[in-house]
Amino acid sequence: MSVFRRVFNELTGRGDASVRVPLLDGALRPNQDIEEADTVCEAEAPDNVVSYRGEVVFSSGSKILKSDGQTVLEAPAAITALAVSPDDRLAVGLDGAGVMIVAPDGAETRVCSHLENPTALLFLDDALVVANGSANNRNADWKRDLMEGGRAGLGTGSVWLSREGQETEIANGLGYPYGLALAQDGRLVVSEGWKHRLLAIDPNRPERREELYSDLPAYPARLARAEGGGYWLAAFAPRSQMVEFVLREAGYRNRMVAEIHPDHWVAPSMKSRQSFLEPLQGGGVKQLGILKPWAPSWSYGLVIRLGEDFIPVSSHHSRADGTHHGVTSVLQDGNRLYVASRGGNKILSLHIGG
Repeated sequence: MSVFRRVFNELTGRGDASVRVPLLDGALRPNQDIEEADTVCEAEAPDNVVSYRGEVVFSSGSKILKSDGQTVLEAPAAITALAVSPDDRLAVGLDGAGVMIVAPDGAETRVCSHLENPTALLFLDDALVVANGSANNRNADWKRDLMEGGRAGLGTGSVWLSREGQETEIANGLGYPYGLALAQDGRLVVSEGWKHRLLAIDPNRPERREELYSDLPAYPARLARAEGGGYWLAAFAPRSQMVEFVLREAGYRNRMVAEIHPDHWVAPSMKSRQSFLEPLQGGGVKQLGILKPWAPSWSYGLVIRLGEDFIPVSSHHSRADGTHHGVTSVLQDGNRLYVASRGGNKILSLHIGG
């Protein structure tokens, strides 16, 4: 971008300097589906819900749990990503320690040990695709990574292909890649958090990238295949004009990061309304003790159904006044949709017809 264009955008609030946020409308029209969903179980910050050996399991801290609380596996570090192969190999992303693959007989191997923030995993024939959210920040420091990237959504995330002991980087410079899926044409689809978009990458020609959907109204997390065609996309927090404004103001942002606890930053969150020290948005003031469901919020619960072309066709929500926020992972099993609400400390189940 030319210096003239950058200065013009800063003066007029256009382009990368804009604080406009797309509306939740059309296929993304708000409802209460996630807030009213059945509770399968409660756990501390549940994440990465997958089907393993015929059962629905999820990660919580360093453990993989069943819905009855039984431990399936305990890892040596916090679990940041999960994937299951057709032959029941279990890939486990470890905070600060790469990826561990557990064979059906229990044998363990390590791959991509140099990656410290594996956020998503995908088995691809005889290979494993690994998304690394950031080269500079661990999983728990995702807010810091967002603030460092600024308004342009710059990042140090990458995507790797591990096959037969060889590890190849197929994409870098990504703004926190958080989800992976395989498109019908064989391309990898990456949900890029800080750029609010879905990006297609050809693993054989990684320099060829295509933006499939852009300007999402929320920060996208993991992708999952939908039965009957299409995909599910989890979104863990809403975008807001206040955050967009802070991201373009480098001086303010740098002081905030240096002087204030991350829980109290002007930033998206997995859950909000936990402390009176949190920043308050004008529309978020309670009236007669009630928070309006359409109020601006730092956290939200959102699952988006995508078509085969990765365009939203429907959605499920937990709105500003709800508690089932911070949705990072989903899994469809027949006519049930399992939702990991990291902010609500619950695994939820929605009936989706059929």
